[in-house]
Amino acid sequence: TKSYYPGLNTVEEQRARWERKRSRTAKELVETEQKYLEQLDLVTTYFVTILKAKGTLQPAVREGIFGLLESIYCTSQILLLHLERGHLGLGLEGFCQKLELYGHYAENLEQAKKTLQEQVKKNKAFCRFKKLQESRPEFLGWQLEDLLPLPLQRLHHTIRSHENSMQLLRVQKLLKGQKTKVLTPERWYIQEGWLMVVPTKGEEVKRKMFFLFSDILVVTKPCHPLHPRNSDKFSCQAVYPLSQCTVDKVFGHTQSQGGLLSLSFPHKTLLLMSSNQEDINNWYLNMTTVSFKNL
Repeated sequence: TKSYYPGLNTVEEQRARWERKRSRTAKELVETEQKYLEQLDLVTTYFVTILKAKGTLQPAVREGIFGLLESIYCTSQILLLHLERGHLGLGLEGFCQKLELYGHYAENLEQAKKTLQEQVKKNKAFCRFKKLQESRPEFLGWQLEDLLPLPLQRLHHTIRSHENSMQLLRVQKLLKGQKTKVLTPERWYIQEGWLMVVPTKGEEVKRKMFFLFSDILVVTKPCHPLHPRNSDKFSCQAVYPLSQCTVDKVFGHTQSQGGLLSLSFPHKTLLLMSSNQEDINNWYLNMTTVSFKNL
């Protein structure tokens, strides 16, 4: 497999670079989950637990406001434990089995906000208690109203991460061998598909399968259909970093049949062609967007 990362001459160096990025992003995942749990802990510790002991709210009213928050907190604790151990896939799998909790929480959220507002207006003891707890330095100015929607905000992010991980895993399994590491935490799957590579010299046009990610473009060719193990897989031919990519549309600006893209890297220029106008436009849009973000 060719590598077009400047200064990286061996597979080992490339793997080491990927491993450093993977470790850094895994650490960021852990840190964001820790921050989220700290915010949830404010609610469970300083509101739910104490309110149960004090009896300031009737049990039904308390449940109406906080619902399944304690169960959601426990679910996130387990996810964090897996993340800290580097088991992203296992953690997300277990998390997805608890999605029903979030469904019930989401259904009740608007009513929970209304119940909270009612209690603030008519229950003076609760109103004083709420202000006292929110004035604690740990809250950093947060109010209870700000913290209640947090599980649903975090859920959206976690589901996106899970779906992306499944896409990365699928592509990783499609590639022959283990030299090309697709499955890294910081990487996002964007697009895949067949494109024709137009040679710069007088060679024939070749059809290749391309996989576009948030930081790299992977060029592959299908393995031999009669291969005993890899007949349904792809062999990686090149990995291009998008941080050093310039994208131009050579033709295909009008409603003609298909188009031609030029991808310029420091040591290589690719001319990619498709007979499908919509397909080439999608590639151009995604390549331009991803390349710009990697600058």
